[in-house]
Amino acid sequence: MSFLKNMFGTSDDNQQPRKLNWNNLEDLGQLNEIVDLSATKAIIIFKHSTRCSISRMALKQFESEMETSDKVTFYFLDLLQYRAISTAVATQFSVHHQSPQLLLIKDGKCVYEASHSDIDASVVIKKL
Repeated sequence: MSFLKNMFGTSDDNQQPRKLNWNNLEDLGQLNEIVDLSATKAIIIFKHSTRCSISRMALKQFESEMETSDKVTFYFLDLLQYRAISTAVATQFSVHHQSPQLLLIKDGKCVYEASHSDIDASVVIKKL
């Protein structure tokens, strides 16, 4: 059981992870800030379903492989709590909604998008 708990977490494990310095994406107004900030710094948005073990596994895998960097700002979106923001993200950056999903934003545009097992920190690092 502890192997599965370590791999997938538990239903009580719905709080955001802390290895990376995540900013909670909880307000539609933050999308304008993200677009503005992306002119000078890369932005990563991780859309996460707190009830999905696949999403939790993808998040843990990304966190274990991703390096912290002053070149990027990380945003974490709990899409179950903030479904309207998740929809706005998909519209703003012209991507189809998926969960889990990672978006890399530069100069106001999504330059990399991946979901599920295709989320790959090494690809993100190369694109920074």
